[in-house]
Amino acid sequence: MGVSRWVRNGAAACLGLLALSAASGAGAQGMVKNTYGDWQMRCETPAGATAEQCALVQNVVAEDRPNVTLVIIVLKTADAKSRLLRVVAPLGILLPSGLGLKIDQTDIGRAGFVRCLATGCVAEVVMEDNLINQMKTGQAATFIVFQTPEEGIGIPVSLNGFATGYDALP
Repeated sequence: MGVSRWVRNGAAACLGLLALSAASGAGAQGMVKNTYGDWQMRCETPAGATAEQCALVQNVVAEDRPNVTLVIIVLKTADAKSRLLRVVAPLGILLPSGLGLKIDQTDIGRAGFVRCLATGCVAEVVMEDNLINQMKTGQAATFIVFQTPEEGIGIPVSLNGFATGYDALP
């Protein structure tokens, strides 16, 4: 069931706060408001917005491939009704294979990429309660990008501090 949800929600809209990420080494933008374990809460007021927006952010690099970086972003939609998991992957990956996700040893599934920008390609899902709870209680997530249909690169992401940071998101 988790696989279908991950894939079904892969084309979720709302690409605001993309300015919080730059996958090509520049790191996330916005002011760091707090740190929760391995996650940072970064906030900024986007152009044209009247209120500050915050996101939980973690930048990671593949251990064996320093040119493969991910920016993981969790944020609330502008209408405050949904939470989004947005991942910015580097250019040069195979887009049709999507972005895979495992939490601890559980295969969550794959999300499609919704767009590519100069800084990287974006995959995004609406976070349903099951995914939120898995990330809150898990130890580690592994995001998987593909360079060929057969070659996935697993990039470990610590979930240390995620539950506290998630609960603190405004």
